Amino acid sequence: MTHFHRYLGRLQDTIVSRQEIEVEEMEILDRSDRPGQTSELYARLCFHDNSQLQIVEKLIVERYTIIKARYAYHYQKADGTLVFRYDNVPHHPEIKTYPHHKHIGEKIAATRPPDLSEVLREIDGILYNA
Repeated sequence: MTHFHRYLGRLQDTIVSRQEIEVEEMEILDRSDRPGQTSELYARLCFHDNSQLQIVEKLIVERYTIIKARYAYHYQKADGTLVFRYDNVPHHPEIKTYPHHKHIGEKIAATRPPDLSEVLREIDGILYNA
């Protein structure tokens, strides 16, 4: 098993190990056997209050490094209101961590690319420490 496959397995294990989360959709497209191709993870998770986390990770392996070529972690309330979204869409060049940033409601913040487990801990803080 390659480093890349372990990473994808860890993402999947992180998601399915959370028994309180309903996995509405999860798809892993592994194209790592083709040079220069991306592999992708798509998931939509639903929490006990019907809030949702939508996950997109497009990954490239360069040498022994996994690069998130594109990512988004979009967390919204049950009514569709955005709580936060981390992404690297290059549309905020004024942010010092460009293209990496975080939408918090209507605000934009500089950030580094988070790991899925960090995003889930942030959601836990919102759901259980409110």
